[in-house]
Amino acid sequence: MRSNLITTYIALLTVFYSLGQTKSVTVKYISEEITVDALLDEPAWQTAEPATNFWQYFPTDSVQARNQTEIKFMFDDRKLYVGIKVEAIGDDYIVPSLRRDFRAGGSDNVTLMFDTFNDGVNAFLFGSNPAGVLREALVSGGGTELRGFTTSWDTKWVGETKQYDGYYICEWAIPLSAFKYNEGETKWRFNSYMFDTQDNERTTWIRIPQNQFIFNLAYMGDMVFEKPLGNSKSPISVIPYVNGLLGKDYDINDPFSEFKFGGDARFTLWNSLNLDVTINPDFSQVEVDQQVTNLSRFEVNLPERRQFFIENNDLFADFGNSRDANPFFSRRIGIASDADGNTIQNDIIAGARLSGKVNNDFRIGFLNMQTTADEANEISGNNNMVVALQHRVFSRSNISALFINRQATGDEPFLEPEEEYNRVVGLDYNLANADNSWNGKFFVHKSFKRNTGDDDFSAGARLQYNSRRWRVRASGVFVGEDFNSDLGFVRRKDIFKIDPQGEHLWFPKSGFINRHVFSFLPIVIWRPQLDFELSDYVLISRWEAELKNTSNIQVSMRNRYVRLYDEFDPSLSDGVPLPANSDYYYNLFELEYRSDNRKAFFFNVQSTFGGWFNGSIYTQRLDLNLRLQPYLTLSAEGRYDKINLPEPYSDNELWLIGPRIDVTFNKSLFWATFIQYNSNQGNLGINSRLQWRFAPLSDLFLVYNDNYFTDDVFAPRFRTINLKLTYWLYL
Repeated sequence: MRSNLITTYIALLTVFYSLGQTKSVTVKYISEEITVDALLDEPAWQTAEPATNFWQYFPTDSVQARNQTEIKFMFDDRKLYVGIKVEAIGDDYIVPSLRRDFRAGGSDNVTLMFDTFNDGVNAFLFGSNPAGVLREALVSGGGTELRGFTTSWDTKWVGETKQYDGYYICEWAIPLSAFKYNEGETKWRFNSYMFDTQDNERTTWIRIPQNQFIFNLAYMGDMVFEKPLGNSKSPISVIPYVNGLLGKDYDINDPFSEFKFGGDARFTLWNSLNLDVTINPDFSQVEVDQQVTNLSRFEVNLPERRQFFIENNDLFADFGNSRDANPFFSRRIGIASDADGNTIQNDIIAGARLSGKVNNDFRIGFLNMQTTADEANEISGNNNMVVALQHRVFSRSNISALFINRQATGDEPFLEPEEEYNRVVGLDYNLANADNSWNGKFFVHKSFKRNTGDDDFSAGARLQYNSRRWRVRASGVFVGEDFNSDLGFVRRKDIFKIDPQGEHLWFPKSGFINRHVFSFLPIVIWRPQLDFELSDYVLISRWEAELKNTSNIQVSMRNRYVRLYDEFDPSLSDGVPLPANSDYYYNLFELEYRSDNRKAFFFNVQSTFGGWFNGSIYTQRLDLNLRLQPYLTLSAEGRYDKINLPEPYSDNELWLIGPRIDVTFNKSLFWATFIQYNSNQGNLGINSRLQWRFAPLSDLFLVYNDNYFTDDVFAPRFRTINLKLTYWLYL
């Protein structure tokens, strides 16, 4: 008994000691040549200081890692060199595919994050797996939300990996021009995390509590350079493209062809500002959006995938409330509504973006895009401009200002006066303390548009406390009836909404469950213009269990109230709608299980059942994945909704099925096919994309798109095939 107490006491002292320390590693300056071959046999590597003593993050966060990782850094005037040794209990590694920018979950890999401005807000991320597949990403918002993790960012760098008995070694050479930092800097903040599927362990260099994301930037050590960093001004990058397309619209029997060319260019101003320019951009190689079954009365938003909008996107997009009142949503640029209200593509003529750091405390962003006029569809040309300014306060907080201007550039007769322009100004305060135990957001925005009322602003507040046992949030948002942001995402107007949340985390000392999470989230909405009449509420009670084998179980209950202000058919069948000014109370129950994604076959199953307005609903979701590593991944996502409503209202059955085939022949040649059947839209879509990366960040794409009518008769709807070549040049 006494021995156990002593052991526990020593362990606690170790934990408390580690929390009070700032770990650091020296980055050795060298002048000799380094060959990137995963051998680490140059003499300089033998004298470089290693960063080691990794901590567990999963299954627990209070002990040293069983399998340690060692990381060494060296640099010269042009590159940062990284040598990594990752210990393992065997060589049965999980490498799902050879495609760049892999997901870390369910695979073996090591990842490094570099906070080059030492502000705990933004970081550059680089990673590799035992097969030498590389990934890079940007982390924004302090790493406090999943949406701040962006893998669409690309940069040139090289890395090699070799497997040995009981470990693997990665060796990287990253150009200093891939980073943004202040000239003369002598220290960056740094952390690393490692996923080990064989020993079921996730580890980090700086200990991170499990109530925080593993990529949280509040928890980082220091990498200290032996001499100040010089000027890393990047060469000019030019990325031209040519694209040829053939297609046919079978609905109107209209064959067509198209040849386009254009490109992007990037200039680095000082060490920390980018100027990006695009002319006649084309995004045909971007994978099609995953379709969703939207049973609500409101629009849903889908993530931005276009490379031009990615880097420093948080500077423009993290204003307001991402769900209810986001004043800038970049996907609005390049789409428009035609005369019949259909959403169609609206070509971008050209654009420019200036973004980055002026100094350690001040970031700026300027975006200007010109779209073309389309008189046949009654769409005016528009100039879309966004100006964002961000100034750091305290350790990790900032104050941000925003100005948006969407201005019609034509005088077409179909242009209504209220469509001539839309402007938004706003101010946000983003709070994050040193260890992220407190974070939050406070904002107020005002819009300007012709022929609108005075209720033209939105405002919100959120304050959250995070501890090992509790996560508590106070949150609310107001959106005025006359608030308009043509370049934003606003689901509903004339709302006052509160959505506080309380979560309790419990970590059992034994058994197969690693963590319980009990949460309660009430969402209540009132209509200010109607004397704050109660519009909606949903009370969400949830229990979640994270198992030690990485699988997950969730059980939740939703108690809902909805008041309809307009007619609505909740069966989505174009049947008899429920009447306006009617009220509905109902309860929904949800069960979900996600299996161990380290297995070759893993799945996610979710069942929802209960009331649905004045009837009932049953929803079944199923996500299947089969990995034949590293060359083939087969997956299929399916959703079935059965809606029953009493007479005279309609019943309906909705199907959404999406099988996907992903083949990685090697690290340069990939083929992905995504098939989607949507019974609600009466459409079967096929998107097949062959990609050959013949040089770093230079690609040849062959993309085939096909769509079919499925309602009354199976017949072709729309078909295209295009060949696109992009090439990355350094001048």
